[in-house]
Amino acid sequence: MIDQATAEAVARAYHQAEKTRQRVRPPSAQYPGFTIDDAYAVQRHLIALKLAEGRRIKGRKIGLTSRAMQSISGMNEPDYGVLLDDMFYPDGGELPVSRFIEPRLECELAFIMGRKLTGPDCTIFDVLSATDYVVPTVEIVDSRTLPVDPETKAARKVLDSIADNAANAALVMGGRPVKPGDVDLRWVAALCYRNGIIEESGVAAAVMNHPAHGVAWLANKLAEYNTPLEPGQVVLAGSFTRTVPARAGDLFHIDYGPLGAITCRFV
Repeated sequence: MIDQATAEAVARAYHQAEKTRQRVRPPSAQYPGFTIDDAYAVQRHLIALKLAEGRRIKGRKIGLTSRAMQSISGMNEPDYGVLLDDMFYPDGGELPVSRFIEPRLECELAFIMGRKLTGPDCTIFDVLSATDYVVPTVEIVDSRTLPVDPETKAARKVLDSIADNAANAALVMGGRPVKPGDVDLRWVAALCYRNGIIEESGVAAAVMNHPAHGVAWLANKLAEYNTPLEPGQVVLAGSFTRTVPARAGDLFHIDYGPLGAITCRFV
């Protein structure tokens, strides 16, 4: 375990890394015994720094929702981060690559809360009842951690991503919002085109068999900190595609079938 002063120092390093686009050493390599509790402590300090600058919390994201990604990462549960107001871009808009280090795009669904959702005994049925609507979304993730520590040669870990606010960077919501009971959310699919070529595809059941399961998990996890999901908040339920690198000039078109499509360009 690291102490509070160290957690605050790591958070400041990540905050500066995002501003300067210069990656930092993995804290898991710098501090032997760095734990998942340490990683979330750093994340909380990082968000506090952003809120002090005038940012606002608009929701949460969930990651590592597939069994394959959990196995690769050595985790046995998802992770989560915080969505802030400056991360949101409009459908059809332009995203400046100068904001990111190495942006990658993922396809998922966002749950927009209609009423407060609180754990610790939250179920998928509670999620569906509390959700106002579900909307197609693409998330842009970006790591502010070096892939390999230059001193120890240790590779970065999921713990480093958690400390880095779960690699949050930006998101675009679009397509057709639907009530959660109007469609079988397990079978929502996406075709991700980059410059007219399909780079990825997937179906939402890959997210813990039903994307609402991830939201229930998050509500129960946040209950440990007496933090509910509030009405109006956006909750990204987790990606059901692999990440697709985004470069300057790339035009993305993500087709969600009956739920419409999202477009965005990186400039």
